[in-house]
Amino acid sequence: MWNTISSKEDLDSFISVFGGFHDSCLKEMKYNSGAYVANDLSMYPYNKERLLRLIFQRQYDNPAAIEMEVSGLIIMRLSLKDADLYTCEILGATMIMAEDRIYWCDCAGVSEEDLMNYEGILICGSQIRWRPLEERIGKGEVYK
Repeated sequence: MWNTISSKEDLDSFISVFGGFHDSCLKEMKYNSGAYVANDLSMYPYNKERLLRLIFQRQYDNPAAIEMEVSGLIIMRLSLKDADLYTCEILGATMIMAEDRIYWCDCAGVSEEDLMNYEGILICGSQIRWRPLEERIGKGEVYK
């Protein structure tokens, strides 16, 4: 069952349920722009869907894994700077509701004023929903 984040209380509850994303990792993601090339090779070049799905896993139970779905995607910044030198564990995350957008970044304590200058993973969309995925712990792929 999906849980929609439509208020500050929903957002705070989600962060709490997943332990602030402490000791978690972004395992995988899938993006659907909505654009495509048809069988006759004509193109529908519009970003009509802009739907991003992400799987997070963490080192705690209840839930150990979640799927987060961002619709109306506006920003998807995946920074893997120095990926060979550092791990990808998330020690905490920030979520901010501002106007008609919801922001998520992979670091706790980022302010709204600093979001656009943040150099880690930054995701922004018009709506976010989530669901627990306890059965998706481990290295097996979810989005095949």
